[in-house]
Amino acid sequence: MWEKIKSILVIALSALVVGGFFVACLLKSPDEISLSERRPLAQFPEVDVREVASGKFMKDFEKYAADQFPFRETFRKIYRDVSLGLLGQSDLEGLCIYGDMAVAQEYPVNEQSLDYAIQVFQRIYETCLKEQGSNVYLAVVPDKNYFLSDISDLSMDYDHFFERMRKGLPQMTYLDLTPLLELSDYYRTDPHWRQEELVDVAQYLAGEMGAPLTSPFEKQEVDELFYGSYWGQTAGALPGEKMYYITNEVMEGCQVYDHQNGRPMEMYDLSKAGGRDPYELYLSGPLSYITIENPKAAEDKELIIFRDSFGSAIAPLLVEGYGKITVLDIRYLPSYALKNQVDFHGQDVLFLYSTSVLNHSETIK
Repeated sequence: MWEKIKSILVIALSALVVGGFFVACLLKSPDEISLSERRPLAQFPEVDVREVASGKFMKDFEKYAADQFPFRETFRKIYRDVSLGLLGQSDLEGLCIYGDMAVAQEYPVNEQSLDYAIQVFQRIYETCLKEQGSNVYLAVVPDKNYFLSDISDLSMDYDHFFERMRKGLPQMTYLDLTPLLELSDYYRTDPHWRQEELVDVAQYLAGEMGAPLTSPFEKQEVDELFYGSYWGQTAGALPGEKMYYITNEVMEGCQVYDHQNGRPMEMYDLSKAGGRDPYELYLSGPLSYITIENPKAAEDKELIIFRDSFGSAIAPLLVEGYGKITVLDIRYLPSYALKNQVDFHGQDVLFLYSTSVLNHSETIK
C-alpha cells in the first residue's frame, strides 16, 4: 500500500514540476537571442492543425521549451560546474576543454565537402583567373584540433586533408602554414587565430607571393577583454583574454571600402571589441567584398584574397606589398556572380581557408 502511495506521489510531483515549467514557459516573455551563445532562440511555434497532426508542432515546442525555460542561464552554469568540476569531464557542449583552452573536435574528413570546395575553386579559376595569367596560391589554416591530434580521442587525418586540397588544385601554388603555427597562436575561447601572432605568417605569405614586408609592426591592446564564441558555448567556463590588433604607418594610411554596403570603413572597428562578436573588430567581420588601397605602395601590384573569417585578421598585414587588396567572401558573394562585380586583370590571387570551413563547405557558393 505504501509503495503504491509513493508511486502516486512521485508521479504527481513530476507532473507538477513539468506542468509548472510548461506554464512558466507560456507566461514568460520569450527571449529572441542568447547573447552568450550568439544564436537566435526558438520561438513559440505556430499552431496549425496539419503540423499538430504530423508531430512537427510538438518537436518545435520541445525546442521552444528547451530554449525558453525559466532560469536557463543559471541551469547552464550549474551543468557546467557539475560536468567540469564534480564529474571531472573534459567535454562540454560539443567542446573539449584542455586546461584553459576550448577546442572543437573536427572529425572525420568530409571527402564530399572537400570535393565540393575544390570544384568551386576550380570554377573560379577557370572562369575568372586562367585567361588573366594570375599567380594563384592556396593556403589552408588548421583548426586547433590539429595541434592536439596526438592526444585527442577523435582527430581527422590532417596530412590527408592538406594533400587532398593540394592535389585537387594543381594549378595553385600550395603554401604550407603549419610549420609557422602552434596552439598558443589561437584564442583560448574561440576558434580563430590571434592577429598579434601572425606576423611571421604574413611575412611568409608575402615573401612567397613576391611582395615582401619590410616595415615594422606595432601591437595595440584593446581595452575590453576578448570573450570568443566558445566562452558562451561553455556558459562562461573559461576566463576572458587580452585582445590586440597590429598596425604601422603604411596600414594607417590605407583607404578601406565596404562594397557590400557602399561605404568607406576603418581597417579596425574598435567599437566591435565589446560587442557580441569581438573578432569582427578585424575588417568589420564577414563582409562579402572589401577593398584596401595603399597609396604608399612602391608599385601597382594587386592581390585578391578569397577567404573565410580567418582572412579578416591576416589581410591587413599584407598591405605593404600591394597597391590594392580585394577581399572576397564567397559564403556571401556567390562565385558565379564574381565576373559581374569584380574586375579580374591578372592580380595575384590567394585562396585562404580554414579546415573547419573546407570540411563544411556547403557554406561557400
